[in-house]
Amino acid sequence: MAKLQVAIDLLTTEAALELAAKVAPYVDIIELGTPLIKAEGLKVVTAMKNAHPEKLVFADMKTADTGALEAEIAFKAGADLVTVMGTVDDATIKGAVESAKKYGKQVVVDTIGVKDRVKRAKEVTAFGVAFVELHAGLDEQALPGYSVETLINEGREAQVPFSVAGGVNLNTIKDVVAAGATVAVAGGAIYGAKDPAEAAKALKEAMEA
Repeated sequence: MAKLQVAIDLLTTEAALELAAKVAPYVDIIELGTPLIKAEGLKVVTAMKNAHPEKLVFADMKTADTGALEAEIAFKAGADLVTVMGTVDDATIKGAVESAKKYGKQVVVDTIGVKDRVKRAKEVTAFGVAFVELHAGLDEQALPGYSVETLINEGREAQVPFSVAGGVNLNTIKDVVAAGATVAVAGGAIYGAKDPAEAAKALKEAMEA
């Protein structure tokens, strides 16, 4: 069964905790977005793990260098999953994976900026990452002609454990699950909703239908 991940792209620990409290019953993974971690530091990770110890806490570090070190500081802060950029040197990803093994945690590779996502997904999976996040960032999503279907098709083609992030909503989440995704990531579809709890519940029900 695919997991539902909420991406929290808010900017304060208080706002993040408030949103997480509403949606926790319906999500499996709580992601703390990069701007949130940059604004608040890793204390937001610790606060979230303390508030929701039964959930997987995903620190979207977007590490570009010093893979082992950045993964370690996030794991020590309470993260269960951390991201490393797919565009970086293999050694950085491998370093993060080594750190993950030490702490019994996991690494996810983020494919923002990767030109051939399918090829890179296969390469990094061999390094022992948990899954590959086929990800179109907010800037890419705003471009004319963007469609989440591109990511869904790439996931199907890559034949490795993957998540889809970038335009996942009630209309597209069934396709994400049908393509075999390990995780479906919803951000704006949850935190931008009038009733985030209801939105998360509807997404989870759509995944299970």
